[in-house]
Amino acid sequence: MTPSRAQPSDGPVLLPVATPARTRAAMAELLRPQRTLALAAFAVMVGSTAVGLLVQPLLGRIVDLAADRASVDAITVTAALLVAVAVAQGVTAGCGLSLVSRLGETTLARLRERFVERALGLPLERVEKAGAGDLTARVTADVSLIAEAVRGALPELARSLLTIVLTLAAMALLDWRFLLAALLAVPVQAATARWYVARAVPLYAEQRTAGSALQQQLLDTVAGSSTVRAFRLEREHAERVAERSRSVVALRMRGVRLVLGFYSRLHIAEYIGLAAVLVTGYWLVREGSASIGTATAAALYFHSLFAPVNAALVLLDDAQSATASLARLVGVTDQPPPPQAARPVGTGRAEVAVRALSHAYRAGHPVLHDIDLTIRHGERVALVGASGAGKTTLARLVAGIQPPTSGTVLVGGVPPTELSPVAARRTVALITQETHVFAGPLADDLRLAKPDATDGELRAALDRVDALAWAEALPDGLATVVGDGGHRLSGDRTQALALARLVLADPPLVILDEATAEAGSAGARALEKAVARAVDGRTALIVAHRLSQAATADRVVVMDRGRIVETGTHDELRAAEGPYATLWRAWSDTRDADTGP
Repeated sequence: MTPSRAQPSDGPVLLPVATPARTRAAMAELLRPQRTLALAAFAVMVGSTAVGLLVQPLLGRIVDLAADRASVDAITVTAALLVAVAVAQGVTAGCGLSLVSRLGETTLARLRERFVERALGLPLERVEKAGAGDLTARVTADVSLIAEAVRGALPELARSLLTIVLTLAAMALLDWRFLLAALLAVPVQAATARWYVARAVPLYAEQRTAGSALQQQLLDTVAGSSTVRAFRLEREHAERVAERSRSVVALRMRGVRLVLGFYSRLHIAEYIGLAAVLVTGYWLVREGSASIGTATAAALYFHSLFAPVNAALVLLDDAQSATASLARLVGVTDQPPPPQAARPVGTGRAEVAVRALSHAYRAGHPVLHDIDLTIRHGERVALVGASGAGKTTLARLVAGIQPPTSGTVLVGGVPPTELSPVAARRTVALITQETHVFAGPLADDLRLAKPDATDGELRAALDRVDALAWAEALPDGLATVVGDGGHRLSGDRTQALALARLVLADPPLVILDEATAEAGSAGARALEKAVARAVDGRTALIVAHRLSQAATADRVVVMDRGRIVETGTHDELRAAEGPYATLWRAWSDTRDADTGP
């Protein structure tokens, strides 16, 4: 397999982009199952184009009949043939374009499916390094651009190329000298196409990259708007957005200037070719080698090439842009699927063993150092520490989101990164503060965790996390449409929904990464009770945003600067007067101030 082009080392590590050779190979792979449809579309389009080429000789025939003062009946018969040709061409052209469109849409659908499959299988760390904007731009802007090309540019380009080839062949049948005269325009057109493509390919690649960077900046600014306002960073973020916007505008203007130069060169080619054909026709008629009607047909043939040649060359604009987008999609579809587990993990027990664990997101910048931790089956362990202590990183490594730089993580005796997707879903569940509500009925959202769950099981899961009352109070109960375009759920209800999914999935190991952080104080207390009920009987690793969760855990693990500095029960650590006791006093004082007289 041809490797994808490497990305720059500075800034976000964007997802790979396929090389031109690999992009062509990927398209051949997608089209291979559609060979029969492709051949049928090609045959019908050839027939339609060939029928349409009868118009110019018939018009030349009318010119000859008029010059020879033929009868009106002879002209009428020729005119009737023109009508028949127009009808036949319209019918066959419609059938041909329909087949081409079906071929394009089927291929696009297969590309979309492959892209989504690979995108969902990408390691989360890989997506985070690239930034959400890169993947979002590919799945939205790039897919839309390719779809537009498939629906508009592809059928038109196919028809234009066929028309050009068959029209030149028809001119040769009239007289080979007409073909030579027409070909005088080809060098200018070829030079124009080469000049354009050499500049358009890198330009459109830059435009796609700049668009991804702008989208990422907008996502970061909007998602972190509360933080931006809190630190008075509005002007700085606005300047960043403006800078990236200016970059996009500058690239767009370069594209406009490129297209203007492209058109001006095409017009020169048209004038050269038409002048050559007219001079050749004049000379052949004068020498008696061709009739006026034949010269007229040749001139009409070349004039009829204006539209398809211009369309084919202009469609290079769409083709280059679509090719750049296609390379970005193929760069993702070529990513290897997640590895399958060689050994299944038992779903009944889920002890966690972490040994000599160290991890660095960038070489030379470790965030975890020599972590040793054992979590027994059914034990509830709270992970606490200051921001940046490494709690979330440790939780992600235990969840199998990414492999550690060194050391081992075992869940039930198996590294979690080696679990198959099915085994991983049955073994471990990770719930963060960024829980998503999928658009659709609430019941369908719950059944994501267990597709065959009955209504009774859904209600039992909601009841276990104290969410059944408000769920049944929704306008249509469990059939209420939630998410985008539907009933909006508050932060604590969204987290409760995630906990209900957890109950339905029933994994033996649960990892909660500040799962109650988005709720208000009252909502957080209710969520903490729901968390306790949801994880009851399971092995649980809880990154505790609120120390009240640590107080009820079986064991507390305190982290500082990527190391475990304390471990024990809540009471033991308070009595030890170490880092945990300091955190507890600071947290308790804040709670007292919040609930003062």
